[in-house]
Amino acid sequence: MAYLLDANVFIQAKNLHYGLDFCPAFWEWLIVNNKEKRVFSIEKVGDEIDAGADELSVWASERGPEFFLKPAAAILPALASVSTWVTSQNYEPAAVNTFLQVADYYIVAYALAYNHAVVTHEIISTAVKKIKIPNVCIGLHIKCMTPFEMLRHERARFILGPAG
Repeated sequence: MAYLLDANVFIQAKNLHYGLDFCPAFWEWLIVNNKEKRVFSIEKVGDEIDAGADELSVWASERGPEFFLKPAAAILPALASVSTWVTSQNYEPAAVNTFLQVADYYIVAYALAYNHAVVTHEIISTAVKKIKIPNVCIGLHIKCMTPFEMLRHERARFILGPAG
């Protein structure tokens, strides 16, 4: 199974659980699994990270299009499917308009087109003012999980080694 990571996975990892300064194993795990074609994100997520202009944006810019995938023609039918599903729900028009302009729309479409799982910290919500990735994934039968579920599923192990 391949995974597509939402921007909040990177941002919360940097800010909370897996800081670049004290848990380099997490970031190396992402790189290794990207090379093995199991972990990706999309260009629009890379753009969101780049806007932070911090050490995470430097890390992301070093990954390039092999990690942050560019949109491909294959996602066009999936974009239409996601748009159709979102607009057929009871979300407020402003929520729909916002969703269709941000990376969330593209990450869900990419996952639908390529049968990838979406990895996000977002949780299901009954709110109509903001569309959450897990809601759309459930509606379109796309696998969605937290980063911790992904790490456990992949049996990631971050072993303490010598200080370097």
